[in-house]
Amino acid sequence: MAAAQEADGAGSAVVAAGGGSSGQVTSNGSVGRDPPAETQPQNPPPQPAPNAWQVIKGVLFRIFIIWAISSWFRRGPAPQDQAGPGGAPRVASRNLFPKDTLMNLHVYISEHEHFTDFNATSALFWEQQDLVYGDWTSGENSDGCYEHFAELDIPQSVQQNGSIYIHVYFTKSGFHPDPRQKALYRRLATVHMSRMINKYKRRRFQKTKNLLTGETEADPEMIKRAEDYGPVEVISHWHPNITINIVDDHTPWVKGSVPPPLDQYVKFDAVSGDYYPIIYFNDYWNLQKDYYPINESLASLPLRVSFCPLSLWRWQLYAAQSAKSPWNFLGDELYEQSDEEQDSVKVALLETNPYLLALTIIVSIVHSVFEFLAFKNDIQFWNSRQSLEGLSVRSVFFGVFQSFVVLLYILDNETNFVVQVSVFIGVLIDLWKITKVMDVRLDREHKVAGLLPRPTFQDKSTYVESSTKVYDDMAFRYLSWILFPLLGCYAVYSLLYLEHKGWYSWVLSMLYGFLLTFGFITMTPQLFINYKLKSVAHLPWRMLTYKALNTFIDDLFAFVIKMPVMYRIGCLRDDVVFFIYLYQRWIYRVDPTRVNEFGMSGEAPTAAAPVAEAPPVAGALSSAPSPTTTTEAAREEASTPPPSQAPQGPSSASEPQEAPPKPAEDKKRD
Repeated sequence: MAAAQEADGAGSAVVAAGGGSSGQVTSNGSVGRDPPAETQPQNPPPQPAPNAWQVIKGVLFRIFIIWAISSWFRRGPAPQDQAGPGGAPRVASRNLFPKDTLMNLHVYISEHEHFTDFNATSALFWEQQDLVYGDWTSGENSDGCYEHFAELDIPQSVQQNGSIYIHVYFTKSGFHPDPRQKALYRRLATVHMSRMINKYKRRRFQKTKNLLTGETEADPEMIKRAEDYGPVEVISHWHPNITINIVDDHTPWVKGSVPPPLDQYVKFDAVSGDYYPIIYFNDYWNLQKDYYPINESLASLPLRVSFCPLSLWRWQLYAAQSAKSPWNFLGDELYEQSDEEQDSVKVALLETNPYLLALTIIVSIVHSVFEFLAFKNDIQFWNSRQSLEGLSVRSVFFGVFQSFVVLLYILDNETNFVVQVSVFIGVLIDLWKITKVMDVRLDREHKVAGLLPRPTFQDKSTYVESSTKVYDDMAFRYLSWILFPLLGCYAVYSLLYLEHKGWYSWVLSMLYGFLLTFGFITMTPQLFINYKLKSVAHLPWRMLTYKALNTFIDDLFAFVIKMPVMYRIGCLRDDVVFFIYLYQRWIYRVDPTRVNEFGMSGEAPTAAAPVAEAPPVAGALSSAPSPTTTTEAAREEASTPPPSQAPQGPSSASEPQEAPPKPAEDKKRD
């Protein structure tokens, strides 16, 4: 059951994010108009996006991993230098732009990262006069926001995968951002921030074909680009929306004491020690699916720039979401995967009913807790298990095979790194289980290739001496009659109708698809053993209960949230197997002779049956009793009260008198 669910989870995790959009989502969460049709290239066919249930579980897992890694590597805070250059204590700084400062906004677009051409009118994209710092009531919607839209004529270098930058300047009213204008430029009256507004994304080409005919349904142009640029091509992409936020903050920050990640944005003046207003380029609500590639067919690009004030606490939320420092050692590919997965969370926040969203978050947390408890009890069960009576050892080996297939499949398809780590840990746990169900030894006399000791496996005595091994072999023999024909049919179907990168990929995808579809059959041998033994006391019921609760939660979201039909069928088939387990638990309620997972049985030790001993006749010789019988009889006679003496009458004298029984000491002496 666990192996099938693991295969289902990995199968749902490798689904790529995609999908189209009917409108453009602005950085404030509002929906803007679509780019012109002539500037919107044809995107590849959309792929089914992962459901919010899967993504929220993945986000919770990522939060836990980030917290664990940061806690592991976090050291004590470095002592802050509270003294200035002359030994005097540092004083709290202030914002160089006091509240209600009148200021001007200048936005320039350039191909150069460092902008100096202030006199070029073509570079000036937007100029807004007389903005008030900290004003939340002006603008068209009375929210302090302003907006400007225009079409950018892009040069040939940008069409050929070049970069394009946005340069933003805020100056106090009456000043100019150009340093060459000595009369109008003031260093402390000007704040500047630049950023590249196009985004480079990797596009991977999958060279797949039908292995029998050699034909493919891929676009010939894509095939040609794959031959020219290789399997991975870096392409410049464009999104038409960006928001410029100026943070309404007047906190007396102390230089060197600003907490991360905020310290990346607070800039102090080297002379005065005060800090400049914080400018933040906000593209959090720009969904990855709304980016489109820039190529030579595009002569212009649409751009909508918005200006809005931003509160300190909201800026802290955005800055925390943008911080990726704990994952620096994993490379840029993980960032791309993380951004694509976060799209589903953003869509859920924008489109999902708030009550359903709150319920989803709560149930996701409960689901994660149940997964942890199931994992804990599974390890605890196998670690403390002494007897293998009633347990299917072959199912453990088949689970290892399943885990290896899933691991090789996700490695071949370059799945998310977090999924790869979780599946690899599952493989290690399954390998550890082998040491608990088999006697594993290293044969150092017969080495593999003359170098490595040869591992040897031998069934444990508790498995061989009981009838479990016979029933286990019988169950898998019956199972093979169903499993192998289904495997052959699925292999033929995959070879005839599906495309693959090669024969290795065909074997992996065929085995993975087969296990995902029919993997639940491997849970039936344990049902057969339970039926033959008429007992379920040997099962890890705590672990099964937690996994069943998770399956029921999956059922709930499988029909509330859109997801593949095979995933819904997988949830239902696991339910059917667990209900059969419950039925067996009901009909095999009490079995006092069965040894449970702690090596104990419910049958109390019973005393040996009393042995009746005929009183010997006087003068008769009896055979010497065995030591065991003598001891039991002595214990019985010692515990039996002496019979009452009957009155002797005249008639009793003529009857033969029975000899009194020997005391226990005499019997022991005999």
